[in-house]
Amino acid sequence: MVKMQALTRDIILAHCMQQYPLEACGMLLGDEQGIYEVYPARNEAQSARVFVVEPTDVVRAREVAVGRGLSVVGVYHSHTNSEAFPSATDVAQAPDPGWWYLVVSLARPLAELRCYSIRGGVIEELSIGDAEVTPTGAAPTSAGFTALDTKDDDYL
Repeated sequence: MVKMQALTRDIILAHCMQQYPLEACGMLLGDEQGIYEVYPARNEAQSARVFVVEPTDVVRAREVAVGRGLSVVGVYHSHTNSEAFPSATDVAQAPDPGWWYLVVSLARPLAELRCYSIRGGVIEELSIGDAEVTPTGAAPTSAGFTALDTKDDDYL
């Protein structure tokens, strides 16, 4: 089970909806117990069918994670027209077998978020449980800005 606060889920969903009709993506920050922060990233591919996390955003997410005593523990992205299940491309490009992969489907009026591990091409769905607090007891954040903050030039 992966633990995550409702506010963290809301930040991910808001970012995915904001980027529609393109696929959104971002980095997950946390520890072996759960996801406590997100780093909304830019989709270098600028596509409705694939995502490539902007490399500078990957570096910045790692720096933010280390600064907060966390690690990058995964990635999230949206599927604009398909189910919340990793595509063959997602599986082929999964960079770390220890990461969690969140997929958000925007194919229906209600967005759906699901979590997976991908190891050696094998997909395993993981349940998402509610985390009451972050390891430090602080409220979850989106690494210094919210997904809806479009005034941040570093994000756009």
